[in-house]
Amino acid sequence: MNLIIDAGNTLVKLAIFDKGVLLYHHSTERENVIATVKKIISVYPNLSWAIVSAVSYLDEKDIKALSVFCKVHILDANSKLPFKNLYSTPKTLGVDRIALAAAAFYNKVHSNTLVIDAGTCITYDIINDMGEYLGGAISPGLQMRYKALHNHTSKLPLLTLDVPAGLIGDSTKTSIHSGIVNGVSAEIDGIVDRYQRRFADLTVILTGGDAQFLSKRLKNTIFADSKFLLKGLNFLLEYNKR
Repeated sequence: MNLIIDAGNTLVKLAIFDKGVLLYHHSTERENVIATVKKIISVYPNLSWAIVSAVSYLDEKDIKALSVFCKVHILDANSKLPFKNLYSTPKTLGVDRIALAAAAFYNKVHSNTLVIDAGTCITYDIINDMGEYLGGAISPGLQMRYKALHNHTSKLPLLTLDVPAGLIGDSTKTSIHSGIVNGVSAEIDGIVDRYQRRFADLTVILTGGDAQFLSKRLKNTIFADSKFLLKGLNFLLEYNKR
C-alpha cells in the first residue's frame, strides 16, 4: 500500500493506492501534512511506502516524521524513470512534470501523449511513441493571470475566476474575464492543434485544478483526469521500489 504526497504551490495533496487502485485522496495545508498522515495511517495501517513530490518547499522535519511510519522515496532528478528523458537540463525539470510524463508513459504505451496540467502554471509535456520525454512548455495559469493584471496595473481590480459572459466584454470586469478565460482556452486549443500536426494519433490529457473548468471550453477532444499526477507518482514509486 502506497502513500502519495504531492506538495504543490498551493496545497498538499495526499492519496493512497493499493495495487494500482486509488483508495483515498485529500488536500490539506502544508502545516497539516503530518497530522493528516497520522489520520490516514489509522485508517490504512498496512501502509509500507511513500513518495514525496514537492514543487515548492516541504519542511524537512515533516519528511523525517513521515519516515517513522514507512519507507520514503523523495522524487528528484536522481530517481529512476521508466521513459527516456531527453530534456536538455534534466536537473531543472520539475518533479510534477516528471510525474505527469510517467503517467503519460503508462497510460497508453507506445503512443504520442500530450499532458496539459492547468494549475498555478499551465504546463505542456509530451511523451512520444518511442517512450521518449521531449519536453514541452510552461505558461501562467488562470489565477496567475488575474493576479498579474491587478498587480502590474494601477486600476484593474483583482477578480476571481468566472465564466465570461461572451467574447466581447462590455465592462472592465467582463473584459478581464473574457481576456483571461477565452485567452487561455484559445492558447490551449492552438497549442494542441500544433502538436496534432506534428504527432500522429495524439492523445491529449488535461489535468490540474482548473481542468474541469477549462475542459468545457476547449474545441479539441481532450480527456480530463484530475488524478493523473497522483497516478504518475504511484507508477514512479512502484518503479523505484525495484
